[in-house]
Amino acid sequence: MVEKELVIVALSGGVDSAVSALLLRNAGYRVECLHMSNWEDDGYCESAKDFQDARRICQQLNLPLHRVNFTDLYKKRVFSHFLDECRLGRTPNPDVLCNKEIKFGALWEYAKRLGGHKLATGHYARTVNCQGQLELHKGLDPEKDQSYFLHAVKTKSLTNVLFPLGDKLKSEVRDLARSALLPVSEKKDSTGICFIGERPFSKFLSEYVPNNPGKIKDLNDQILGEHQGLQYYTLGQRQGLGIGGLANQGGGAWYVSNKKLGTNELIVVQGNNHPSLFKNWLKASAASWVNDSSLGLPDTTPVKCWAKSRYRQTDQACTAILHKHDTIEVYFDKPQRAITPGQYVVLYQGTRCLGGATIDETQMRNISLGAAS
Repeated sequence: MVEKELVIVALSGGVDSAVSALLLRNAGYRVECLHMSNWEDDGYCESAKDFQDARRICQQLNLPLHRVNFTDLYKKRVFSHFLDECRLGRTPNPDVLCNKEIKFGALWEYAKRLGGHKLATGHYARTVNCQGQLELHKGLDPEKDQSYFLHAVKTKSLTNVLFPLGDKLKSEVRDLARSALLPVSEKKDSTGICFIGERPFSKFLSEYVPNNPGKIKDLNDQILGEHQGLQYYTLGQRQGLGIGGLANQGGGAWYVSNKKLGTNELIVVQGNNHPSLFKNWLKASAASWVNDSSLGLPDTTPVKCWAKSRYRQTDQACTAILHKHDTIEVYFDKPQRAITPGQYVVLYQGTRCLGGATIDETQMRNISLGAAS
């Protein structure tokens, strides 16, 4: 008798990974679960509670549970980069690097040491074998699709990965959890920084990046107030500026339009749709492709596709140009609001995720390269 494949399920203690384990067990796989801790429990990340939930899930499903702590590795490979970006006044997204370095890097290596043939996670995404080439596609639930966060994971890392929820709606997942009497069927989805949890962001960041007060100015160089450090603000932000009392100037609420690192100035404008909030061009670096030949085109050849410059944004028609040294330019058919350096631009063709890069520069340019098809 041929032994069945052993699938190691990355079990966070939440409903998505729990249902992933349930589905794989019911499909006949040999399943064992692995709970990963990447941050010491300090009252916000609730790692101890998550582990107890993982234990209860495995007891209900009668599955073995392993545990591993990658706290030091997470701080070295993910959190240090997050802090470096914050010090530069940018707005990083650690979830992307966490997937690349930890979940589908260190965790997969540990799963193999346990004898695992496959690694499964609760991500809402799909892998598709197209003519012998593995592709990353969006999950079928448009509200939960997480391909944006997986764009930097290489094909060789995705080859042995299963996404049991890729063809499921979140509502279906909740129903499956309830039917199986899983103890986390009503547990709310995790939010906040990857593995660090939901917490007062400014207070948390101030423990690692010192305050650096500077002036808040409008486009006419008029001083409106003082900020505590550019790391606390992101483009398009409205809340927390401390200048709401000046809205009676007739232009409405204030929004962050620019962060000038050289002069340590926060530039604000009035109105959610102020023209300075919109850009139609960006330059991004450190490009990563799901397949190295994803686009299959030489340098400087325009590629018509779709892009997200932030998670949950609807796909935007654009033209991308690839350059050497892993740099890309993206020209949007329509100007986009609050494109933010430090975030990722991720490219798509239909449901297929091609890859993405870290946004460095944005501008409004008088140029049109045509619409995506």
